[in-house]
Amino acid sequence: METIIPIKGAVSYQLTLDPTVWIFDDRKLDLKTYFTTQDVKEDSDIKYMREVGAHWSREIMEGATFPPTLKSERKFDRKGMETGTFGIELGHFLKNAEIRPEATKIVFECENSQEYPFSIEEARTLILKYSQDGKPLLEDGPIHVLMRDGSNIDNPIKNVIAIRAE
Repeated sequence: METIIPIKGAVSYQLTLDPTVWIFDDRKLDLKTYFTTQDVKEDSDIKYMREVGAHWSREIMEGATFPPTLKSERKFDRKGMETGTFGIELGHFLKNAEIRPEATKIVFECENSQEYPFSIEEARTLILKYSQDGKPLLEDGPIHVLMRDGSNIDNPIKNVIAIRAE
C-alpha cells in the first residue's frame, strides 16, 4: 500500500498528501467526538464576557504578556495522539491545489479501480480519516473518506490511491 496520495487533474498545483504527518497538524479533527457533539451557537455577548474573563484571569495569574501569545501557544497531548482517532477536512488541501474553473467534480480513485465522484462543494466538506486508535490505517488506508455528517462512518471509502479534479 502506498501512503502518498496525489491530488491531480484540473488543479493549478498538483499536491502529494502524506497522511502519516497529519497527526502533527493543528487542523486535525478528533473523530471520537466530532460526530457526537452538536454545534451550539453562542450569544456574542456571552462569548465576549467569557473571553474577557479568561484574559483577565490570565493577567492576574501570569501577568500581562505583550504581544499576546495565546494564538500561537499549543499544548502537546502525547496520550491523545497515541490513542486518538483523527481526520482532516479535504477542503484545506483543495484550496491549496487551486481547482481550475473548468473542473466540476472531485473523483476518488481506489485500488480496486472504483471511482467515487463528488461535486466540488460536497468534496470540500469531506473528512479524510487517517488514524484509528492512535494507529495509521495500514490495512485498507492510508485514508478513509467520510461524509461530514458521519452517515458513512461504518462504510467509508477505503483504499484511496489518488484524488482527481475534473
